[in-house]
Amino acid sequence: MRRRLRSPIPPRHGLDAARLRMPEEGEWGSLLEHLVERLPRVAQERIEEMLREDRIFGVDGPLGVDTPFVPGSFIWFHRDLPDEVTVPFEVAVVHRDEHLLVVDKPHFLAAIPRGQHIQQTALVRLRRELDLPELSPAHRLDRVTAGLMMFVITPGVRGKYQEMFRHRKVHKEYEAIAAYRRDLELPRTIRSRIVKERGVIVAQEVAGDPNAETYVELAEHRDGLGRYRLVPATGRTHQLRVHMSGLGVPILGDDFYPQVREKALDDFTRPLQLLAKTVEFDDPLTGEHRLFTSSLRLTAWDSPSEWAGEPVDIRTAEPSIGLVRAEYDSTSAE
Repeated sequence: MRRRLRSPIPPRHGLDAARLRMPEEGEWGSLLEHLVERLPRVAQERIEEMLREDRIFGVDGPLGVDTPFVPGSFIWFHRDLPDEVTVPFEVAVVHRDEHLLVVDKPHFLAAIPRGQHIQQTALVRLRRELDLPELSPAHRLDRVTAGLMMFVITPGVRGKYQEMFRHRKVHKEYEAIAAYRRDLELPRTIRSRIVKERGVIVAQEVAGDPNAETYVELAEHRDGLGRYRLVPATGRTHQLRVHMSGLGVPILGDDFYPQVREKALDDFTRPLQLLAKTVEFDDPLTGEHRLFTSSLRLTAWDSPSEWAGEPVDIRTAEPSIGLVRAEYDSTSAE
């Protein structure tokens, strides 16, 4: 296995440098010519400025404006950071040891840098605040979902923890608040086929062999609301949200299912009432059995009056944009 080249420039603001590999073939006379074509969203003047300021590096050091194009070579640089809306919630540390960091991620904070969310992400914040520049995520959690998320402190053991999630050796349980329906038979296991196409913001249920499975149980109910225990056996995009919506009880605060609703990035009201509650596994390094529990609580259960007017029943809502309903293989789970 080829060893990954180490970046010649350190992280900045908690962010690793971007790395680009040059094509093996091409008729570009210079690195600048290639980057102008490769990075169409960056003005040519800005690329030239970065080269003059020694902000673009090769394996042997900074590269200048006249650097020739070298097929198959690598370059590193830090992207210009976008203006971001500050997420006014803290990331709480649940557990930390030599190799592992477990935190409670708040609603509205993205897990890792992507798209419009760079500095305002759990990974970048933790790298800065805890002075852990090589911290990496063991798995992912949606921006709108709160609760437990695991990070790996030691690069050399990163793969062992990530493989646990990849091979489904981690038992995860979620808590959700949604409408209570007397006619809904629970507990049950939901199995369906979920796909998400590039460029479409919602996932869809389609006909075909199931690739998503969720156990759903009603923990308790009061005042027309239910507190549900969700145990996913798979990890498809938006799986829990899609399955709850399909049952006719979409999760409170869901702006995608069953109907897409626009929400500004600086609107921190009515968060999705979905919480990654527990994470349980056998540690791949020590064999020790570990169980972590979130200390966060869902506001709709504690303060239901604040959620008055929230559409809670799929029977009163229009179908979601791009959402295709499919038949469920729903079996009672004892």
